[in-house]
Amino acid sequence: MLFILFQLGSDRYALPARDVVEVLPLLAVKSVIGAPPGVAGLFDYRGTAVPVIDLAALALGRPSARRVSTRLLMVNYQPPRGGVRLLGVIAERATEMLSKEPAEFLPTGIVSETAPFLGPVARDARGLVQRVDVHLLLNDRVRAALFPDEVEPMVATSAIARSAS
Repeated sequence: MLFILFQLGSDRYALPARDVVEVLPLLAVKSVIGAPPGVAGLFDYRGTAVPVIDLAALALGRPSARRVSTRLLMVNYQPPRGGVRLLGVIAERATEMLSKEPAEFLPTGIVSETAPFLGPVARDARGLVQRVDVHLLLNDRVRAALFPDEVEPMVATSAIARSAS
């Protein structure tokens, strides 16, 4: 199985290539005022406004460095309610591929509540690389901001009860 390698800080991560629609150079992204941390904004992808997250901002609390090797990965994101949505993902040093069997990635034994998208690890000649699950990248708050139609509408039951009486 093929993976796209990228870095967060000095650590290496692998994103399954099957989830990636296209790898683009880092292009202009329209910022969105009031967006949650980690949301870079919107990108015009072939005539469609696609939300973009910045992995460094999401995981490390700082924006991705503007480097030649920083890429905008267009990925297929599957919200919990089903379907597939396009999502832009800014990733630093995303210039290499890795071929590994899924069974070569082993559990870390560490569960992160703030980064549930971090999965098992594999070893190569340069050390450990951790797999990232595209479908777990967005927490509830970010998912609600980017894909509001994917979130159950909140209904104030007390207001409904008052109007019925």
